[in-house]
Amino acid sequence: MHADLGRDLEGAFQRVMSAGIFIMGDELFRFEQNFAAYCQAKYCIGVGNGLDALHLILRGYGIGAGDEVIVPAHTFIATWLAVSQAGATPVPVDVDIQSGNINAALIESAITAKTRAIIPVHLYGQPADMGAIRKIADVHGLKVIEDAAQAHGARHLGQMAGSMGDAAGFSFYPGKNLGALGDGGAVVTNDPDLAARIFQLRNYGSEAKYHHSTLGWNTRLDEMQAAFLNVKLGRLDGWNQARQIAATTYLSALSDVPDLTLPALSSGAESVWHLFVIRTPARNALQSHLAAHGIGSLVHYPVPPHLQGAYASMGMKKGSFPVAERWSDEALSLPLWPDVPCQPVIKAVRNFFSTVE
Repeated sequence: MHADLGRDLEGAFQRVMSAGIFIMGDELFRFEQNFAAYCQAKYCIGVGNGLDALHLILRGYGIGAGDEVIVPAHTFIATWLAVSQAGATPVPVDVDIQSGNINAALIESAITAKTRAIIPVHLYGQPADMGAIRKIADVHGLKVIEDAAQAHGARHLGQMAGSMGDAAGFSFYPGKNLGALGDGGAVVTNDPDLAARIFQLRNYGSEAKYHHSTLGWNTRLDEMQAAFLNVKLGRLDGWNQARQIAATTYLSALSDVPDLTLPALSSGAESVWHLFVIRTPARNALQSHLAAHGIGSLVHYPVPPHLQGAYASMGMKKGSFPVAERWSDEALSLPLWPDVPCQPVIKAVRNFFSTVE
C-alpha cells in the first residue's frame, strides 16, 4: 500500500518540511475540511488519537463525575477508557450475537437518571443499529457519540459513519482503513458549539495563543500526519471496495463450512470490513493451524473490558455479559487488506475443518 503511494507520501513530507510549520498549520486545516466533507459533516477537529477524540467529546458535552455513559460490553477498551478519563462511569450493555455491535434492544433497561450518553461502536467496520439507538436517545434526552475508529467510509441506510450521531470519534492508527504513519484521531460533528469547545480543549484550552479560557489538553493532529492522511483519503473508497470484494470472496468460499460462524451484515448496513471476524469454538486450534501454514491471524478481543484488571473495582464477573464473552472466546480475525490473497487462507481454513472430528 505504502510502496504504491511512495512518491505522493514523499511529496507530502517535503511540502511540510519546506513550509517549516509542524503543528496547527495548513495541512491540518485542509485535512479537517476534507475529512468533514467526506463524512458528510460540517466540522472535523484533528486530535492526537481515537481515545482522545472520544474523551474530548465527552468533556465538550460536560459529561463527567456522577454521570453514566452506556457502552458495548464487546469493544476495544478505549471506548470504556474515554468515559473513565472524563470522570464518568461506563455502563456496559451486551452485544448482538450476529454482528458483535451493541444490542439496541437492551439499551433502555440500562438507562438511569444518571445516564447522559450512549457510545455505539461501529465494530469491525459495520455500523451499529443507529436508527434504533437514536430513537432511544431522543426519548431520554441522551447524546449519541459514535465510536467510528474502525468505520471510515461505512454507511447505514446511506448515511456516513461520523454523521449519524451528535458527534463521532475516529482513529487514524496505522492499521485502520484510513491510517496515518503514526498516531492520530479526529472528532467529527455537525454541532458548532461542540466543535468550538473541542478546538480549544485539544490545544491547552486556548483559542488564541497564550490565552487559555478553559482547562485543556495537548492533543493535536500534527502537520506531517495530516499531510499523509490527505494523500491517503483520496484512495480510501477504492481500498474499502477492495476490502468488500475480499470479504465477499471469504463469505462465498466458507459459507458451507460446518462449526464456523461467518460475519453477518445487519439490514441497511454497509461495512467497510476493517476486520473479517469469524467465530468458532475451535478458535485456538484454528489459529495454531493457520500459523503452521504461515498465515497470521489475531483475536479482537480476547478479554472483554468488564473482565480486564483495569475495571476489576466495578465488581463485574465472568457471566455478566455472556454474548460479549462468547465473542471473546470464539472470535478470530482472518487476514484482510485491500490486496489480500484470499485463496491460501480459504484453503487452510477448509483444510482445518475437514480434519476436525
